[in-house]
Amino acid sequence: MTRHEPAGCQERRRALFHQRAALRHEIRDQAACALADHRIGRRPTPFRPASRLAKLQVSEILRIGARAQELKAMGHPVIVLGAGEPDFDTPDTIKDAAIRALQAGDTKYTALDGTPQLKAAIVRKMARDHNLTFTADEVTVGAGAKQILYNAMMATLEPGDEVIIPTPCWTTYSAIVEICGGVPVHVPCTDDQGFRLTPAQLHAAISPRTRWLMLNSPSNPTGAAYDADDIAALAKVLAAHPDVWIMSDDIYEHIVHDGFRFVTPLQVAPWLRDRCLIVNGVSKAYAMTGWRIGYGVGPRPLIRAMAVVQSQSTSNPCSIAQAAAVEALDGPQDMLAIRRDSFTQRRDLVVDRLNAIPGLSCRRPEGAFYAYASCAGIIGMTAPDGQVMQDDRAFCSWLLETTHVAMVPGAAFGVSPYFRISYATSMAELQDAMVRIAAACATLSRD
Repeated sequence: MTRHEPAGCQERRRALFHQRAALRHEIRDQAACALADHRIGRRPTPFRPASRLAKLQVSEILRIGARAQELKAMGHPVIVLGAGEPDFDTPDTIKDAAIRALQAGDTKYTALDGTPQLKAAIVRKMARDHNLTFTADEVTVGAGAKQILYNAMMATLEPGDEVIIPTPCWTTYSAIVEICGGVPVHVPCTDDQGFRLTPAQLHAAISPRTRWLMLNSPSNPTGAAYDADDIAALAKVLAAHPDVWIMSDDIYEHIVHDGFRFVTPLQVAPWLRDRCLIVNGVSKAYAMTGWRIGYGVGPRPLIRAMAVVQSQSTSNPCSIAQAAAVEALDGPQDMLAIRRDSFTQRRDLVVDRLNAIPGLSCRRPEGAFYAYASCAGIIGMTAPDGQVMQDDRAFCSWLLETTHVAMVPGAAFGVSPYFRISYATSMAELQDAMVRIAAACATLSRD
């Protein structure tokens, strides 16, 4: 006679069987791990990053942006004035060129550091805009101007080599120098000298270990720009130091105000050609930040060395983005003046409003789309909630949390007490932000 168990008992029996089987497997796995640990003589260690990263930090701009996004997600009306990204869209003619490249099947690997078509367009651009003659083998193309900077430093710096960087400066300059084994030599450039490096400062900063001078005009974060006389004076100093190279970051060349005439160093000092790298790209002027195309123009030996570095990192830039960049450089250029005028109007609004707020002051920048304002008159003041504005970081943090306007403290760029505002956004948002900042500053007091 067959004995039948209730269904519930059978299910419990099966569950118990599987639990015991799983436990046996877990015990065996733990034993195997313990045996492996015993054989190699140590316990597993947690992840430890390479020592070369010890001096590097996550960008303060990214940190502020992340907090702004958190506040947005909480429903706050956040205005972000921290990003260096034009609010304009990429022109349709450039998008159409990318679509044509896709439809033509241009989706394979390209030449390592740029297609012949893009290099030819860059050569034409240098002749058209600067009356400078180059050949394709003096051009390199990478995934953004940042990669061009990295390739150049990696290809040239020995441990301990020095790179002179006028400050305030884009923080990536220092980070790239350090990760490539070099030593950034920061030279503070004050408001009263227009945030520009002087010949005397350059002369004093040069040492036997100096390899490069990094020059960014118009500048991020100050908008300061060097005219022909400024560059000629710096070049005169470099004439006495033939081993010092100059890197000219021209990414904001088309964004200048009040008729300022942009010049790149080789237009003023052509004898620097054998030791000058011009860095540029399509991100800012053509609103193509996401396309990631930058380029460098310089001496053939340097360009070849930079290609070696790129060959073991990213290889070629995106084929479709390169096709779009050809159209950007060769296509209609009339929108550059239209957008430049728009940026000038925004600059005037921001600078005028900031200078009307007690405790703040802001010089009128010659280019780019940044205002670098002093908050020296705010430092030491107290907010209604008792928070003290101890420095520019505290001031910007307080404004973000109370007014929901995101700005970047000057400490991030090497000179305090200042803050950077990007006016690459709409006039409506800028007007709203200025009202909020003025109202918040009016609540501060000195005890």
